[in-house]
Amino acid sequence: MATGTLTIDLDAIVANWRALDGRTSSETGACVKADGYGLGVRRVSEALARAGCRTFFVAVAEEGAALRRALGDGPRICVFGGHMAGDAAEIAAHGLIPLLNAPEQVARHAEALPGAPFGIQLDSGMNRLGLEPADWAALRDTLPGKPEMVMSHLACADEASHLMNRAQLDAFGEMTRGVAETRSLAATGGILLGSDFHFDLTRPGIGLYGGAPFADAAPVVRLSLPVIQVRGVAVEETVGYGNIWKAERESRIATVSGGYADGLIRAVGRSANLYAEGRACRLVGRVSMDLITVDVTDLPEVPDTLDILCPEQRIDDLATSAGTIGYEILTALGARYTRRYSGG
Repeated sequence: MATGTLTIDLDAIVANWRALDGRTSSETGACVKADGYGLGVRRVSEALARAGCRTFFVAVAEEGAALRRALGDGPRICVFGGHMAGDAAEIAAHGLIPLLNAPEQVARHAEALPGAPFGIQLDSGMNRLGLEPADWAALRDTLPGKPEMVMSHLACADEASHLMNRAQLDAFGEMTRGVAETRSLAATGGILLGSDFHFDLTRPGIGLYGGAPFADAAPVVRLSLPVIQVRGVAVEETVGYGNIWKAERESRIATVSGGYADGLIRAVGRSANLYAEGRACRLVGRVSMDLITVDVTDLPEVPDTLDILCPEQRIDDLATSAGTIGYEILTALGARYTRRYSGG
């Protein structure tokens, strides 16, 4: 096989959902936007639905439509982007719940789909999406019906001691005082901050897929890259573009199939390893579009594949080597991989 194999453990995703659900007394939904964080929204959401998840979150109405086709009737599908111009037919046809985040969205939804379900998104301090406190105060008594939920989003939940967390909690509590509908503030990081942040519904995302800040998450993905060629490199010879790596000993270099066209961004070459049955092999030279070079000198035998994502190097480890975050690594994984699912 000439392309990498991305193995996705659906049982691990379910185990992570159950573990986060067990930390609250609230309903636990699931964030499956960006094609289930790059892992395939149909397979991921079906596994979570079988485990008992009944509320799902996506970014835009088009994602919601695809999710409804996967799940059928029953589960709630909420759209963070709200009701955008041109969304009415999609929202109505697929029973989506737009989380309205601006006065013009409230007006648009009331006019286009009177009586249709909706939720409200509030800005508690992140200044990204959501009704400002003044807008909410002006609109809350004249909404076109009863919202399915009222939600906001934490800006710094991955830093437990950050003062912004308490400030947003207080702001959300103040803005929703007297609200009888479902309230939601916490994603993965918010769940880990404790019960004050849980309210009626949590909506974990990255923690389901094995990412920080959920340190107890089970690993979900393994990415194995096929070895195309192994060559000897003499002392002082260089490898790859720019001659940035020079052999200090007689070396064996494996060239594997994968590169930045497959979501393995060039910056991972700063300090990443690949693994042969748990044994680390240093990535050397620059990551190129389709190829990565690896020092396999110390392996007694070079296997047919080397792992760049595995229990020894998870998405956040690879992200650290690239100076980014696990979300980017996960959602960038490319379309050329052969995808295999286990469990579920």
